[in-house]
Amino acid sequence: MVVGLSTKKDYYEILGVSRNATKEEIKAAYRKLALKYHPDRNKDPDAAEKFKEITEAYAVLSDDEKRARYDQFGHAGIEGTYTQEDIFRGANFEDVFRDFGFEEFFRDFFGFETPFGRRWTDNTPQAGSDIVRDVSVNLEDVARGKTLTLEVNRLEYCPECGGNGAAAGSGYTVCQSCGGTGQIRTQRRSGAWLSVQIMPCPKCGGQGRYIERACGNCKGRGVVRRKRTVEIKIPAGIEDGQTLRLVGQGDVGINGGPPGSLFVRVHVKPHPVFKREGRDVIYEHTIGMVQAALGTTIKVPTLYGEEEIHIPPGTQPGEVIRIRGKGLPSDKGYGDQLVKIRVKIPERLSERQKQLLLEFEKEEQKGGFFRFRS
Repeated sequence: MVVGLSTKKDYYEILGVSRNATKEEIKAAYRKLALKYHPDRNKDPDAAEKFKEITEAYAVLSDDEKRARYDQFGHAGIEGTYTQEDIFRGANFEDVFRDFGFEEFFRDFFGFETPFGRRWTDNTPQAGSDIVRDVSVNLEDVARGKTLTLEVNRLEYCPECGGNGAAAGSGYTVCQSCGGTGQIRTQRRSGAWLSVQIMPCPKCGGQGRYIERACGNCKGRGVVRRKRTVEIKIPAGIEDGQTLRLVGQGDVGINGGPPGSLFVRVHVKPHPVFKREGRDVIYEHTIGMVQAALGTTIKVPTLYGEEEIHIPPGTQPGEVIRIRGKGLPSDKGYGDQLVKIRVKIPERLSERQKQLLLEFEKEEQKGGFFRFRS
């Protein structure tokens, strides 16, 4: 927490943007500067501190709430309200660094496992990050249910060190920089004002201890990223856009915390023949006008095979014939298939056909044999 007036440089000036800059302009400016000063790319001794400075500026200005407080109160509104963990939480680093894989640097430099949702590292057990994936199924899969296999790239405990990050025969040493507290306190005085800033120790990452000799497999992180095949059961009747949760199939937890979950968003692909309407399935079938007038028996496809239905005499265009139980399943039972009848009117007629239709019209006007149902 900060008490008094801070002498830190203006965040907008750090990123080189105006005070009315849009989020996209702020992100673009940060991305450019971050790539320039990232210590893995820039070996200048001051690059790491510069990178930290622009990252903090982005974390505040990319968050609407933090930016509003900063615009109103300056640094005092941020440092007096948010912890260092709070400042960085919520910033969309993943969107900025998706193509560069800077997770390891963030862990080592700032003290959290990854900028993509992890909390500031300490000895408190923390749940692992969730993983989100998308899958697509067709309408037949919705009718019957389906089991899919999905490849997931997730963090797991290192098999070499068991997750403690230490090489065989090595252990942990109390951090001398912070005396085992995991925190570094910095005091700044400006006239009569005293500013006190508490931050995680950069040497031990806020844990108060560090590994004497790191595991060669995981480089001391205690976790490695591995590809796993996960079986997913798509329940019958699932809705488009519905999300399934597989507990414990996400990234492994920190300090003994529970693993995250795998969230699977299910998308139902458009069907070339059927349309879905809740539990019901709609199918359109075209017959001739003579079939509509006289009635007929036809076979139509369903999601479960062909079904024979009767078209009654005098069927009008747009009439619907219901096939019970041939729709989609739900907790209320199966829906129906609705067969919507379309009647095709001939575009070209022979002279004989024209004559017959004219005779038919005369008979109809006399109250003849044929009658359309109303």
